[in-house]
Amino acid sequence: MNRTTCRVVVCGTDTDVGKTVVSAWLVQGLNASYWKPVQSGLEGGGDRERVHQLLNLPPERMCPEAYAFRHPVSPHWAAERDATVLDPSTLTLPKHQGPLVVETAGGLMVPLTRNWLQIDQLARWQLPIVLVARSGLGTLNHTLLSLAAMRARELKVLGLILNGPIHADNPRTLEHFGQVPVLAQLPPLEPLSAEALANCWREQDLTSKFQQVLEQIAP
Repeated sequence: MNRTTCRVVVCGTDTDVGKTVVSAWLVQGLNASYWKPVQSGLEGGGDRERVHQLLNLPPERMCPEAYAFRHPVSPHWAAERDATVLDPSTLTLPKHQGPLVVETAGGLMVPLTRNWLQIDQLARWQLPIVLVARSGLGTLNHTLLSLAAMRARELKVLGLILNGPIHADNPRTLEHFGQVPVLAQLPPLEPLSAEALANCWREQDLTSKFQQVLEQIAP
């Protein structure tokens, strides 16, 4: 697997942890397309529109959602409130050429239905995962629990991206106890723009770093 063929899933340790901005960062850096299979909450066009506005991607690199629900609540309840049945078997990866970044809805244990968790879907896809975590206080517990859950399912984890102000110790502690690399740290960017994301990507030499981790998991 390399940058030209990679497909990765971006999942978070919690809600509002920064998955969409990190997904946009990966889409830009890997020259990938974007897909959020399940969107809960359509205000402002949802996360697909946010990525589009941030990066100004052409339509062919913005894959439509499999399900888009009106209410910003857990997908299982959002589907029920919209009188819709979410069928996990329909969440098949797009027939798409080139790299793809898949952004999940919420964290690992978010229910997609009353009988199907997000982590069940990750196990079905069997794609490498980038876990997005907060950089600061509280991240150790949430992140290590998430890594333990993925390890129990034998899921492939590329590594962590920490979102928020740079922390002096958390990256080292997470690598030690989590036994996965911190791939990158995304500090607050003012203003948040495609140019600022690109500069941050170059400063951390992430093209080279992702090439290395993708080669390590190649079949």
